[in-house]
Amino acid sequence: MEIRVLRYFLAIAREGSITNAANYLHVTQPTLSRQIKELEDEVGQKLFIRGSHSMKLTQEGFILRKRAEEIVSMVDKTEAEFRSMESTVAGDIYIGGGETRAISYIADVVRELRGEYPDIKYHLHSGNEADVTERLDRGLIDFGILVQPADLTKYDCLHLPAEDTWGVVMRKDSSLAEKSAVTRQDLLELPLILSRQAIGGSKEDNEFINWFGSDFEKLNIVTTFNLMYNATIMVEAGIGYAVGIDGITNTDVNSPLCFRPLAPGMTAGLDVIWKKYQVFTPAAELFLKRLQQRYA
Repeated sequence: MEIRVLRYFLAIAREGSITNAANYLHVTQPTLSRQIKELEDEVGQKLFIRGSHSMKLTQEGFILRKRAEEIVSMVDKTEAEFRSMESTVAGDIYIGGGETRAISYIADVVRELRGEYPDIKYHLHSGNEADVTERLDRGLIDFGILVQPADLTKYDCLHLPAEDTWGVVMRKDSSLAEKSAVTRQDLLELPLILSRQAIGGSKEDNEFINWFGSDFEKLNIVTTFNLMYNATIMVEAGIGYAVGIDGITNTDVNSPLCFRPLAPGMTAGLDVIWKKYQVFTPAAELFLKRLQQRYA
C-alpha cells in the first residue's frame, strides 16, 4: 500500500469525485481511477459507491480514511522531523490540548521562541483528554496539554503554575443567575450538561465527582460533551446548565449567558505531558527546555 495512493484515496474522499480530485492532484482521471481500483483489489473491499458524477465512501472506505489520515499524517511529520535536522533549530511542533485560558502560558513560550527561531512552526489540535492522549500515543503530536483531573501515569509531565475555576454556565434569565456562586444543593434538581472528562475515571481519584460526594448519583445529567462550545449552544437553547471552566464561554454584556463559580470552590491545574523516553526533534526539545526553564 503506497503512501502516494493513500493520498489519492484521501483526495477523492475529500473532493467527492474523480474529476475534482484529478484536477486537485494534477493527474489524469484514468490514472486516478486505475490507482483506486488497484487499491480496492489490494484491500479486498469496495471503498467507494460510484455515481455518475460523484464518489461516496462505503463503510469500509470510512474505516480506511481514518487509518489513511493517520498514516499520511505520521509520514508528513516524520519527513518534517528529518528536514528539521538539516538546520540547527527549525521544524514543526505538534501540540494537543483541551479548552483552558491557561493555554496563555504556552503562548508566552511560543511568542518568545518565535522571536529567536522563526523557522519553527506550531500546529495546535483541540480535543479532550482521550483525544489528546490517543494522538500522543500514536505519535501524531509531541505534547499534550491536559486540564486536571487527568490520568498522567503513562507520561512525563510538567505542572504549570495555573489554575482554572470550575463553575456553571447558565442563561442570564435563569433564577440561579441571581446567586454569586452555585452550591451542590442548587444543582441537584437541575438538568446538567457535563464534560465527559470531568466525570470519567474512577470515583476515588476524580476531584469533580468527589466535590459532589454522595450527591453525585442524584444528578440529572441530560447531556455530556467533550468541548465547551457545543455545550454552550445547548445552554442557550434552554436544555440545561453546563458545568465547566471559567473563561472558555463568552459571558460578556452582550451574551445571553453568564458564569457562576462553584461553592465551595474547585479549581483545576494544567499539565503539559509527553511520552516517556520520547526522542524529540531539536525544535521540540528546545520548546520543552524553555517550558521547564520557565515553569519547573
